[in-house]
Amino acid sequence: MKKEVILIFDIGKTNKKVLLFDRSLKLVHEEEERFKEVEDEDGFPCDDAVHLEHWIKSTIARYLSGEEYLVKGINFTTYGATLVYLDEGGRRLTPVYNYLKPLPASVLAGFYDSQGGEEEFSRRTASPSLGMLNSGLQLLWLKRTRPLLFSKVKHILHLPQYLAFLLHGEAVSELTSIGCHTGIWDFDSMKYHPWLEEEGINLPHPRPVSDIFHVEMEGKQVMAGIGIHDSSASLAPYILGAKEPFILVSTGTWCINMNPFNQETLKAGELKEDSLCFLGVHGKPVKSSRFFLGRIHDLHVTYLQEYFGKRGSAYKCVEPGFRMISDLWSSGQKADLFFHNIRQEEWADSKVDPGQFASFEEAYTRLMVDLSRRVVHAIGLIIAKRDLTKHLYITGGFARNAVFNTILAMAYPDKTLLVSEVDNASSLGAALVISGHVWKGAGGQLDLGLTTPALHLPPR
Repeated sequence: MKKEVILIFDIGKTNKKVLLFDRSLKLVHEEEERFKEVEDEDGFPCDDAVHLEHWIKSTIARYLSGEEYLVKGINFTTYGATLVYLDEGGRRLTPVYNYLKPLPASVLAGFYDSQGGEEEFSRRTASPSLGMLNSGLQLLWLKRTRPLLFSKVKHILHLPQYLAFLLHGEAVSELTSIGCHTGIWDFDSMKYHPWLEEEGINLPHPRPVSDIFHVEMEGKQVMAGIGIHDSSASLAPYILGAKEPFILVSTGTWCINMNPFNQETLKAGELKEDSLCFLGVHGKPVKSSRFFLGRIHDLHVTYLQEYFGKRGSAYKCVEPGFRMISDLWSSGQKADLFFHNIRQEEWADSKVDPGQFASFEEAYTRLMVDLSRRVVHAIGLIIAKRDLTKHLYITGGFARNAVFNTILAMAYPDKTLLVSEVDNASSLGAALVISGHVWKGAGGQLDLGLTTPALHLPPR
């Protein structure tokens, strides 16, 4: 008998994955592809949309006709800040433009002034000014630089919804995609910002992220989701599976901190410190902050290991420097950061004289102490005055770093620190939000794989 599964496409900037989840939302199969980028009409790199579309359709056909799995549902989770433009017949009009593409200053001439100033616009839309990373500004760019092309646009979809459109043919929107630093959602009124209407831009009314369409493919009936933004998808298993309020600390190249239980209005000062709000799976604001943890860590580790003659993953074997952690603890976390107390975008260009340390172990411990304290500061930005959270969930590569976990435990003694072993959280979230339609009454308590990490708390 075939195993019933939900098929998820997890589309990252670099890697494209296909994952299959069973009725218990356990991962039963995974495969991964890497596509070469192509260039848009300006010669800027972008995803190969033709290849991506073909790969999705051929992959679905292969699994629907296979003998091992019975595909009951399909959904998509993708990176954000990416729009796709369709004509009246539903045909894609443009490349899938890269959100790293430079935004000419002329596109925004007079725009912020017409909306009460850049600071107020950013606060109201919970969107720091990030150029093309604000997907709404991509609309302005296309309208003002390619007016003839823009006049042919009938439907505007974020990437997850476009890929789902390939299956069900419905031009829809959903809140997790339009509510993540897009500049198009008004968090004061909780609806589209008025500037869209002023510019004559119409977007689909947002649907709940759990919506599905019944489609026939390869002679079989399948439930197709409408897609979900990857950040909200990664948070979904915890929002839907946790029993008590929490803060999620997702570590990797970026450390992304998310607090679904802080409903305070975003302030201009928080935006300046790289905090923002996005919309979660229930359409409610999620306070978020970030720090370039993994990138900064890797740059300095490479430098330190070269100096001290270490190779490979030597840093993973470093035991916590108890004295340094104790000094940090007793100082009330007010000591200066040795590895540069400056803005995070400047860390990559900063170098510290390793000769000031007696060993690689001492240098690495100090690096992790400083980085961990910066993460603590970022987490502090999203904690509400009336804090309801009882747990810190740590995921990703730094979840197994003893110094990192120890500093967080010291900083928040009133919270329980737990490490989550959930892999492929974004894909799991994309499956989870449609699973109630696919298997009515199926499942049960979601296993978040939470464990207590080893901590090295110095004596008080």
